[in-house]
Amino acid sequence: MTHLPDLEAWAIFARVAELGSFSQAASELGLAKTTVSKAVSRLEERMQASLLHRTTRKLSLTESGRVALDRATRILADGRGIEADILDEAAVPRGTIRMAVTSGFGNAALAPAIPDFLQAYPEVEIDLHLTEDRIDVVGDGFDLILQIGQGLDSTLRSSRLFSVRRPVIASPDFVARHGMPAHPSDLAHMPALISSHLPRPHDWEFSREGHEPVLVHVRGRYRVDSPTAQIPALLGGIGFTALPHYYIAREIEEGRLLELVPEWSSVPGGIYVITPPGRGRPARVRVLIEFLRERFASSAWAIGILR
Repeated sequence: MTHLPDLEAWAIFARVAELGSFSQAASELGLAKTTVSKAVSRLEERMQASLLHRTTRKLSLTESGRVALDRATRILADGRGIEADILDEAAVPRGTIRMAVTSGFGNAALAPAIPDFLQAYPEVEIDLHLTEDRIDVVGDGFDLILQIGQGLDSTLRSSRLFSVRRPVIASPDFVARHGMPAHPSDLAHMPALISSHLPRPHDWEFSREGHEPVLVHVRGRYRVDSPTAQIPALLGGIGFTALPHYYIAREIEEGRLLELVPEWSSVPGGIYVITPPGRGRPARVRVLIEFLRERFASSAWAIGILR
């Protein structure tokens, strides 16, 4: 006879493992400590394997526990998501949004928008993480990730928020020395700043309505994996490059950088919203996504806003 999985026990195990304490898990979940302990013991008896090492001072995961923890955390997250869709959390924007984004986009574009969002939604809190590390939205307990590029995990909810213009730019001094290119193919004969974090850093594709796409192979003496680190070299006339517009909007406005071949578009970078799997998003997450769409719709660097 097939037995249903003990989903409640797996959810309890996830909280015990994360908090490292039966007592703390029981307090957070509103259960008796004996109920929490029995739930984990029930799983261990059913699995015929220990999930936790127990000592008088601390708990630690066994190898079986480490294998089980990620899926158990997903069970807990999915259960909370189901209830959030039904309860007030799904209808009223309140609670904490734990979100992550790359430091470049976070500092240049997102951080200036957060104060206005918090003013508009006084019952919502933001826990913002700026990181270049790969994030496990479920395992790391995030409600939302803003990611450049869609990613590969088909189990998560992913939708494009907008795309970002990536103009080709250089300093006036660079243009004075090398000339203003008339066509993207002219860039192949000028020194470039190479963005080494991109999959194909030397091959740039350009498009223009009514014209065939153009693929240009660029070269340069300076390779760097940070867009921000390229800006001093740009201003110093070392080379040209293509960067997301939000990095260099002020420099372009002040005339310290010039846009090259503006009639042509380099491939834009997509900003995607990544959230845990499940049909519904809590109201606090939905209003943040809509707020960002509205906020960035008027930005010079955001194109293709989806509604």
